[in-house]
Amino acid sequence: MKTRIVYEDRDILICHKPAGLATQSSSVGRPDVVSELKNYLSGGYVGIVHRLDQPVEGLLVFARHPRAAAALNRQLTEGMLGKRYCALVWGRPAAEEGEWTDYLRKEGNLSRVVLQETPGARRAVLRYRVRAREDIAAGRHTCLDIRIGTGRFHQIRCQLAHRGLPILGDQKYGTAESLEESRSLGIRYAALCACEIRLTHPATGREIFYEISPDWINY
Repeated sequence: MKTRIVYEDRDILICHKPAGLATQSSSVGRPDVVSELKNYLSGGYVGIVHRLDQPVEGLLVFARHPRAAAALNRQLTEGMLGKRYCALVWGRPAAEEGEWTDYLRKEGNLSRVVLQETPGARRAVLRYRVRAREDIAAGRHTCLDIRIGTGRFHQIRCQLAHRGLPILGDQKYGTAESLEESRSLGIRYAALCACEIRLTHPATGREIFYEISPDWINY
């Protein structure tokens, strides 16, 4: 099983999804996290609460019964299910930290930054902070901590690329320079990781917190 389970009880599962594995695939016979978990649980209930893009790695929480799924989905809707991401980008933002608000529209399998009045535009809010200097190589790459106030399609990847900061390894939003650098570093997938998750346990009410380091951190 490619999916790594980091926490498990009778109500929830918290997993580390590797880059390149879909959360759930529509193709029969194609591996994905949900299929692996159902096999692991011998066909038991696996409730999807949130997803990660296929080329992105990170932490996901799944419910093991419908009551837990309903409780976790309420937390997600109310902004109580906290997530932090880290990304390795080509370039460096002008400020050490900041907040960006854009309007995104899904166009096929991509998101685009558009004007607010564009039909289908949805507001997207992203907050970032540059990580410690030792995480930055030769000034060409920057490691960012990221939190999002909205959950739009490809939001982080699109907003970063729009500001000239494409994520290394991102085949859809990268530039020729960022992709060439990715190849030289051996980064095959988007260097974006959902590295932290915080939630309230749906049965016990206690706070659950997990943090991981991305597989690409020591590139």
